[in-house]
Amino acid sequence: MSQTPEERIQELGHSLPSPPQAVGSYIPATQFGNVIVTSGQLPFIGSELMFKGKIGDQLHEDDGSNAASLCLLNALAQVKSVTGELSKITKLIRLEGYVHSAPGFDRQPYILNAASQLLTDIFGDIGKHTRVALGISEMPLNAAVQLALWVEIKE
Repeated sequence: MSQTPEERIQELGHSLPSPPQAVGSYIPATQFGNVIVTSGQLPFIGSELMFKGKIGDQLHEDDGSNAASLCLLNALAQVKSVTGELSKITKLIRLEGYVHSAPGFDRQPYILNAASQLLTDIFGDIGKHTRVALGISEMPLNAAVQLALWVEIKE
C-alpha cells in the first residue's frame, strides 16, 4: 500500500498544521466543481507569523525558501479542511507565489522552488504544476511570502 500525502509530509520532516484562520473578510479555501482554490497563505506557525520582512534586505533567500515551504503546508491544510484528506487530490494545477522583495531582488522563482519541490516530493507526478512567481514591494502583515494553490480533486 502506498503512503498517503500526510504520511509523506511527515516522512519529509514536516507536519501538516491546523488550517490558519483568515486574517480578513474572506474564506481561506473554496471549491467549485472538482477544483479547490486557496486564498493567499502566509508563513504562520500556529498564530505566529514567521519570516517578516523583505527578501534581499532583512531576510536571506534561505529564509524566503523556508517561508514558502510553510505557506505551502498551510495551503495544503486549507485544502484538507475542504476534502478531509489530501489523497483526494488528483492534480496540483497552479501555485501562485508572491515574494516580498527588496528593490533589485529578482530571484523570486528560486524562493518558490522550495514550495514547488515540496509538492513534487509529496505528490510525485501529480504534484507538477504551473506557477506564478512575483516580487512585490509590500505584503500583508509584512510577511516574506504568500502562496495560493489550485488543486483538482476526485469527483
